[in-house]
Amino acid sequence: MYVESFDLNFKNNEKVKTGSILISDPFLDDRYFGRSVVLLCGYGIEGAFGFVLNQYLDVDLHKLDEQFPDINARISLGGPVDKEHLFFIHSIGNRIDGSTSLYNGIYYGGDFEQLTNLFDVEPESKNKVRFFIGYSGWSEGQLEEEIKESSWLVVNNISTEMIMDTQNDKLWEMCLEKQGKHFKVISKFPRNPEDN
Repeated sequence: MYVESFDLNFKNNEKVKTGSILISDPFLDDRYFGRSVVLLCGYGIEGAFGFVLNQYLDVDLHKLDEQFPDINARISLGGPVDKEHLFFIHSIGNRIDGSTSLYNGIYYGGDFEQLTNLFDVEPESKNKVRFFIGYSGWSEGQLEEEIKESSWLVVNNISTEMIMDTQNDKLWEMCLEKQGKHFKVISKFPRNPEDN
């Protein structure tokens, strides 16, 4: 009887850089990073930072702070660091002063007042922005070590649409499936290896 074997190695040859996506190992048991997808917004010799894309908070920021625009945005928990501050990415481009280009038409940060004014003039622009409370950070060499340990798969082929979509609750699985056959198999693993 022939049994097809699969390569279940959680590694690839992608290079990590600003704008890369990190996909967590299926068995990473961590409150913030279990089955997470992270957009790296900064990467260098001193460390890295980014935002978890697929962890959401059940909170309406406009109800907590009337200064925040009433746009019914789905707010993400970006990570465990600096959870007192609000951060954002967008695909509005350099129309927002102070924005930093990351990857494939996605920008980080910029002038918040200018952004909220844009919502008044162009209400549809709210669909081009993602908000995060907190961020994820790595000190010098920490991320590289975690990648060597296969805690993260580095990918550079995720579309702007997937990154900006706050309604996709299957982002982790979909990002893995895009990486090829054996990663598609890995994406189907149960959270608990003892579950069948």
